[in-house]
Amino acid sequence: MLVIKLLVTVVLLLTAVAVAAGRLGFLQGTAPADLGVRDGKLKPPSLTANSVTSQAGLYPDHPQRHSAGIAPLPLKGDGTATLARIKAIVEGMDGSQVIKSEPSYLYAQFTSKLMKFVDDVEFWFDPATNAIHVRSASRVGRGDLGVNRKRIEAVRAAIDATRTSSDERRGMHEQA
Repeated sequence: MLVIKLLVTVVLLLTAVAVAAGRLGFLQGTAPADLGVRDGKLKPPSLTANSVTSQAGLYPDHPQRHSAGIAPLPLKGDGTATLARIKAIVEGMDGSQVIKSEPSYLYAQFTSKLMKFVDDVEFWFDPATNAIHVRSASRVGRGDLGVNRKRIEAVRAAIDATRTSSDERRGMHEQA
């Protein structure tokens, strides 16, 4: 019984230390200096299983190419209008902060509530493929429990919902 109490105490103490470290900002990591578009590409996937990118296929020898792959976001209108829509969606998401917003590029940071982990998220309108390429990556850790993929899919769903709503309104106006 004494061993169990000791184990529980140690686990609780380690948990408290980890949460305190996160709350104090020790788990935020450093913003990458190499974000943005270079030679028509966003940064490659992370070397660990904590990122997704729609350009994973551009790195055939990358160890995370398959697990990091995600489809680009479709355009809803032109690239600039779609990125403006994405910016509004991102600004409404918990923990988000838009860092850089240009007509063809958007960079945001997402901070988790409890541990204050920071993820870097990029959206880029690629005129060559006529799509919005994405990259979402955690700064620290080896995994992300699927958070980056879920975030991009939530943005995709919000874009689709916006399109459906505007299509329905357009149909109502056409019937009137």
